[in-house]
Amino acid sequence: MRISRPVRVGVQLLVSGGLIAYLLWRIDVGETADLIAASSPGYLLAALALFVGTTWGMSWRWQALLASKGIHEPLGWLTKLYFVSYAASQILPTAIGGDAVRIVEHARRRPDARAEAAAAVLMERVIGAVGTLLVVALGIAIAAGRYEDVRYVAWVEGILLVGTLVFLALVFSRRTGRHLQERVFPLGRRLRIERPVASLYRAMHEYRDRPSVLLLVLAVTIVTQLGRVVGIWFCGEAVGIDVSPLVYFVLGPLLFLVQMAPFTINGLGVREAFFVAFLARFDVPNDAAFAAGVLYYAALLATSLPGGFILLWRSVRPAAPRPTG
Repeated sequence: MRISRPVRVGVQLLVSGGLIAYLLWRIDVGETADLIAASSPGYLLAALALFVGTTWGMSWRWQALLASKGIHEPLGWLTKLYFVSYAASQILPTAIGGDAVRIVEHARRRPDARAEAAAAVLMERVIGAVGTLLVVALGIAIAAGRYEDVRYVAWVEGILLVGTLVFLALVFSRRTGRHLQERVFPLGRRLRIERPVASLYRAMHEYRDRPSVLLLVLAVTIVTQLGRVVGIWFCGEAVGIDVSPLVYFVLGPLLFLVQMAPFTINGLGVREAFFVAFLARFDVPNDAAFAAGVLYYAALLATSLPGGFILLWRSVRPAAPRPTG
């Protein structure tokens, strides 16, 4: 049964509102407001600089995936589109909304390579998930023997790792590919989705023959993820949370996954609840943890501002012509 958009949005608002109401009940609102007001501007600016700066790294990995397919796009254009996707993610549900904007915008620019445009974004998302899991594994390895409370993370890591490996097997296995194209994809013929789905699958499967590019993109992903984890640490430092940076190397990657939860509006409520629940295991007061979550969200919103300005500028100037090469 398909759920209508108004019902889905209503459920998301209800869940987000319920979580925020519960958190506000758990914290001292006045104390939290004081912590946010007294937060260190230096740490906040450093966090924002990291979030903005790592966007170029994400754009570069997207450019590398496209270039491996013979599609050469300027890094500046891809970076601008990345910022636009951030702005869209504040309106559309979860980060998937931003990815959809990138796919649609690039398909308009390259109508003869729509499958490749979509495959590059999806492959970037998959490699991002792999990079996140590797960073989590690194955090667990570093924290082993130091923090007993992070043991449960290993179970979450194992489940997500198995799911990722299954997905990669479906995408890269030649035997699976033949089965999908011969038996599964034809089922979509009546819905007229057989050809686009098959084209997208082939475009993703072709990355099997580009292992050096995938490894390079994975390395860049890990660097950018670590940079953003440091940014989250700065948000905690801004409100005076005194825990080891190692704690954030476990918190950060899990938070990146939590933010994609489809049952809230852009992770609202879930994100803050995760800060409170996770940092409570290290004796961090709820007020400070919630304040750190708010500052992190504020930094994300500030990162999306360039995309908002780009969208505003587009609305008042003519569209640029499509490339012909």
